[in-house]
Amino acid sequence: MTSPIVPKDWVWRFKDIRAWWSNPHHNRPGGSEAASPTAWVPQSKPIWFTELGCPAVDRGTNQPNVFYDPKSSESFFPHFSRGWRDDAIQRAYLEATYLFWRDPANNPVSTEYAGRMVNVSECAAWTWDARPYPFFPELSDLWADGENWRLGHWLTGRLGAVSLAALVRHLCRRAGLPDAWIDTSGLTGAVDGYVISALEAPRTSITMLARHFGFDAVESEGRIRFVMRGSAPVALIAPDAMVSAGSGDVMDLTRGQETELPQALKWQVARADEDYDGITVEARRITPQSSRVSSDSFPMAVPPEEADRRCRRALMEAWVGRETGSFRLPPSMLALDPADVILLDHDGRLAEMRILTASDAEARGIETIRQDRAAYDLPPGSPRAAHLARPVVFGAPLALIMDLPQLRENHAPHHPLIAAHARPWPGQMAVYRSPEDSGFELLTTFSSRARIGALTADLHAGPTSRFDHGNSVYLELLTGTLESVTDLRLFGGENALAIEQPGGAWEILQFGAAELLAPGRYRLSRLLRGQRGTEADMAPMVPTGARVVVLDAALAPLPVNEADLGLPWNWHIGPAAKPVSDDSYTALPFTPRGVGLRPFSAVHVEQPWRRSRSPGDLTIRWLRRDRSLAADNWNAVEVPMSEANEAWQVDILDGAGVKRSLTTATNAAVYTAAQQVADWGALLGPGASLTISIAQIGQAFGVGAAPVTTLWF
Repeated sequence: MTSPIVPKDWVWRFKDIRAWWSNPHHNRPGGSEAASPTAWVPQSKPIWFTELGCPAVDRGTNQPNVFYDPKSSESFFPHFSRGWRDDAIQRAYLEATYLFWRDPANNPVSTEYAGRMVNVSECAAWTWDARPYPFFPELSDLWADGENWRLGHWLTGRLGAVSLAALVRHLCRRAGLPDAWIDTSGLTGAVDGYVISALEAPRTSITMLARHFGFDAVESEGRIRFVMRGSAPVALIAPDAMVSAGSGDVMDLTRGQETELPQALKWQVARADEDYDGITVEARRITPQSSRVSSDSFPMAVPPEEADRRCRRALMEAWVGRETGSFRLPPSMLALDPADVILLDHDGRLAEMRILTASDAEARGIETIRQDRAAYDLPPGSPRAAHLARPVVFGAPLALIMDLPQLRENHAPHHPLIAAHARPWPGQMAVYRSPEDSGFELLTTFSSRARIGALTADLHAGPTSRFDHGNSVYLELLTGTLESVTDLRLFGGENALAIEQPGGAWEILQFGAAELLAPGRYRLSRLLRGQRGTEADMAPMVPTGARVVVLDAALAPLPVNEADLGLPWNWHIGPAAKPVSDDSYTALPFTPRGVGLRPFSAVHVEQPWRRSRSPGDLTIRWLRRDRSLAADNWNAVEVPMSEANEAWQVDILDGAGVKRSLTTATNAAVYTAAQQVADWGALLGPGASLTISIAQIGQAFGVGAAPVTTLWF
């Protein structure tokens, strides 16, 4: 599109940034240019490139905006790309772009503000990922997009590389060559890492790079010119154009013995996508004429697939280069330099030959070697998964301190139990305590990770002393598994859980059947509720999310003294290898109460209606239980007594209040007729009811569990 007054073909060039920035803008309603321009003032604002990037894929600069992602419907390769990984093209794109806009000839100064058209310092290269390399992209179990990194726009893991041209130029400068003598414009490729491990001349380092990347150094026109191999022929040379040496043929062609060539070539390099661990890549030729294996080592960091490609190129070079030629050319062909490629016409066959040396005299003596351009355009090898040593970072553990009844004979009744979970597990946990916020002292250590989880559904109260078939426990464990057991093993104490109640107490229950619903999720049924005297702690409903702990040998007792019971303490639990002040410690308050010393509640309270009686004195009878583990021995004649003396308290209740308290030293108490009349104004007779609570008094704990019971007359 052009105007009779001002040419405006730039309107259709949507990448003509300079013209867009320098000219007024006109809207085009209905396809016709408006007479008045928009409010845009030419050159009034600098341009920032907020996403400047190119995929690391073959020919990525043909279409740098596309992205390859097999999981996306918008996945594309750039035009004419073969889908090969190419880190060098990405770096070349960024270098070319930034160098172009840093050139004042391409980036004019504005007449409206003090600055150039493109503010290069504010341009953002796309894209840098905050996830640490090489863990991203290698840890595909953590990040699902890791496989897209190979061919994507990511600079992470690539920006630290240097172009081959820049590295060779740096080595030439170290040798004392001025910049005017160095020409590295013919080099391509990127170097992820290169180690110079000994005192050596820069020429030795450059020679190592030349063998690895496949390039030559040539002195031409007063400069040292570096050229990648595999270029196209620049001239056709026939025997008629050669200068005879006086006798014999005008050229000598030599073909080396195949038995002297390697059947396999092995290279040792360092992985650029790992902790620089060494790897070996191998190229092998299927031929029976040779059995030699050649190996080489390069102090370079290289992606494995790129090292594989370069190794195959070197093996092909060795086999193709077994054909060499020498001849003389007239001075008219002075333009040919070493590293140039010619087409040699011999017996009707055109062979690509790369010039190795040129000796100038009355005629130019030329030494050549056979070349196959296909060897310099090979696909990369298959990617190799990295084996990274993941850093072990210990976070603060999930720790629970529980006041529970005695569970094992080797567990003192008044000792609380601690359960902890951490991933990764540090091996040993330390428990510190202090009555203040400082001065923590080590109390104990333990090394077992507990099975801790949480309810995934509400749990309602259920019957005790028999199976609860009406409720099921739905839970999810952080680690570990659960399994069903027989009734015999269940009665032996297996499959015990502690479930935290809303008030902070814990109910102990057992389950006979475990059904796996999903990884880590279970449905538990055939329940025994309120075990080990915790029926008094059972809440009417425990909400979803309540914590659950499997009661097994992984729980560790805390060796507190009985004198410490009832005192508030601050606790720190964390990796024993770390100091108590480290962030990997969990801090929590806890006051041990010695629930293991709490007397169990009375059972089988006798109902008055079961005996024929006349109104008068009421004898309240019950059976005693004991907190001792030996009390579960069915062969014992008498229930053992853990307390020094037997003492009971019977509360006569009036609603939520206590009307009267009776004390006794046996498992029976008399509520006299006079007391009944004083409390209720009449004797308790048929049709009446009485609400009571019965509790055994422990010497160390005090009043034990006291469930409420209603007596009916």
